[in-house]
Amino acid sequence: MLNKKVEEILNRQIEREGYSSHLYLAMAVWAECNGLEGTSKWLYAQADEERMHMLKFIEYVNERGGRALITAIEEPPSEYKNVKEVFNKVLTHEQFVTASINEIVEVTLAEKDFTTHNWIQYFVTEQIEEEASVQSIIDKLNLMGEHNLYMFDRDIMGMRSAGDSGE
Repeated sequence: MLNKKVEEILNRQIEREGYSSHLYLAMAVWAECNGLEGTSKWLYAQADEERMHMLKFIEYVNERGGRALITAIEEPPSEYKNVKEVFNKVLTHEQFVTASINEIVEVTLAEKDFTTHNWIQYFVTEQIEEEASVQSIIDKLNLMGEHNLYMFDRDIMGMRSAGDSGE
């Protein structure tokens, strides 16, 4: 049975994972409408992955005797200057999610909920991979400068880390 503090912070993460999915959907729409097919596909895949993360949290909360809450999701930004701004915002958002996951770890340890502490380790590892993957994309964009965006967009799906299976 989840204690209330753990249940509350996991429900907060459900909302954050839902927002992440919406954010990446909005970015994907922007990319698609600006002729960046590869970038949009990458972002759509990220949106799906975040939705799957949200579902994992929902299932876990309910399975442990809590009650998952489905709340309203804030509307994400939908306009961006360029693809570099998009990926800089993706990195900033993933760093925010990492901090949020780390807060869950803190609560599970403080509440001596070692089952949830063990379960959340999947997401600790996932965030390391997410940040590294996005940083790699930003590094490639920085190397390119303003040139060869066509080749970048064509090749971006190959930049998804091997661990990205959409789960």
